[in-house]
Amino acid sequence: MHSKNGGWDVKRSGAKRASAHSTTKKEAEKIGRTISKNQGSELVIHGLDGRIQRSDSHGSDPCPPRDN
Repeated sequence: MHSKNGGWDVKRSGAKRASAHSTTKKEAEKIGRTISKNQGSELVIHGLDGRIQRSDSHGSDPCPPRDN
């Protein structure tokens, strides 16, 4: 998530404070992906406008794809 103070924050859903901060979005995504994999959670990437750009599940997916 883009930080008001510049750079990019890595935040857990519902958290008030960032878990990490980076000057680049690429580095923030890398940090967030590592945390998400370790915790078995979902990674959600936001753009400058705060909108969700993409997400990636690293744990129990509440909506897994159906097998054909």
